[in-house]
Amino acid sequence: MASLPTYRWRLAPDGLATRRQLRALGLRPGGQDVAAQIERPRRRRGALVAYLYSIEQAKPVRPMTPAKRAALAKANAARRTCPQCRRDAGYVIPPSLGMCTTCAYPDEQRAA
Repeated sequence: MASLPTYRWRLAPDGLATRRQLRALGLRPGGQDVAAQIERPRRRRGALVAYLYSIEQAKPVRPMTPAKRAALAKANAARRTCPQCRRDAGYVIPPSLGMCTTCAYPDEQRAA
């Protein structure tokens, strides 16, 4: 098995980009294989690795459909709705609490 070309941090050649860089350009990898990788050394742990894709082979990002937009809005609303009092908290309910802060700390709310 052939290994990937590896470049040092910030020394990748033009024409290659990470997923985030492709997304900023309005592109996606589109099923292509990883072309290369970048390694960023760290002092106490192993190196960070980022995979690179060819910009020429990248495809445009698929547009958001109305059905996807509605599903995303519904999912985000569910994350904001308190299962205890069934109200929209106005923020994402913390998984550690499992309910809005008003329901989780009822005594502290009355004292304030």
